[in-house]
Amino acid sequence: MKPEHPAPSAPGAPGAPMQEYVAMVLLVDDQAMVGEAVRRALSTEPDIDFHYCANPDDAVAVAERTKPTVILQDLVMPGIDGLTLVRRYRDNGATRDIPIIVLSTKEEAATKSAAFAAGANDYLVKLPDSIELIARIRYHSRSYLNLLQRDEAYRALRQSQQQLLETNLELQRLTNSDGLTGLSNRRYFDEYLGAEWRRAQREQTQLALLMIDVDSFKAYNDTYGHVAGDEVLRRVATVIRDNCTRATDLPARFGGEEFSMVLPGTSPGGVRLLAEKVRRAVEAQRILHSGSPTSDCVTVSIGGAVLVPQAGEPANRLVEVADAGLYRAKRNGRNQVVMSLP
Repeated sequence: MKPEHPAPSAPGAPGAPMQEYVAMVLLVDDQAMVGEAVRRALSTEPDIDFHYCANPDDAVAVAERTKPTVILQDLVMPGIDGLTLVRRYRDNGATRDIPIIVLSTKEEAATKSAAFAAGANDYLVKLPDSIELIARIRYHSRSYLNLLQRDEAYRALRQSQQQLLETNLELQRLTNSDGLTGLSNRRYFDEYLGAEWRRAQREQTQLALLMIDVDSFKAYNDTYGHVAGDEVLRRVATVIRDNCTRATDLPARFGGEEFSMVLPGTSPGGVRLLAEKVRRAVEAQRILHSGSPTSDCVTVSIGGAVLVPQAGEPANRLVEVADAGLYRAKRNGRNQVVMSLP
């Protein structure tokens, strides 16, 4: 008798159909005569495949390799007792769920209790009647294969749910994002501003907005081309994004060469400092702009506003006030910040 022979297929493998059910039995027993007796008892059963391991030191490795659906484990073995092996199976990720039927020469309550406490699923006095042995093997094998299939179905479901969630999140991101700059688009800006306006109205807190416009952008496109103009917008967007340091701050592309920053709970002084920081950061990019009447490089004009929303006031009131500041910044020579009062 060979110590092991290869399995015809891997039961419980992902996608394995139930009609290909085969019970994979691994017997771990140092007595060859016991191994031969069990082999003979199972030899007439076409749906049961048999593996035998005589060396307890190899038992866990053999179980990992053969992937049994049931382990028949002798309790008394040289070097390593059977209960120690049961614990090792349970501590091993590849074998922890495999059903274990303990084989013992004694029908003792204390021995049974110790076996179940160690992690055994069943207990038989050897050599058991072949009918009972085969029935126990089939019962535990089917239970184990059902567990594997449930786990696989659960993993597939979780994977499908995760993929769906990621797809929805990506779709939402694309729906809410400006394709050129990656900032929030006008649609999401309107939604976010409306939500923050209502919250500030309820709590009577300050809500700030910056409107940012690239100076002489049409002249830039006329001079350097639209591809270069798109790159300017991306670089300005990066500056704006980098200066939105709080989770509640929203950078957005308002339209064309105009951007915005929604800044909940920000004071007028804080808004002005942030606006100046953005203006200087864009200027520091030193993007050549020979067509600008303001500077030899790309600059931005910024209008800012801070309001505590009053009952009945619409959210676009904040946009109107900030836009008035932007208009004055443009009229006064560009490349500057103007805070507007309601």
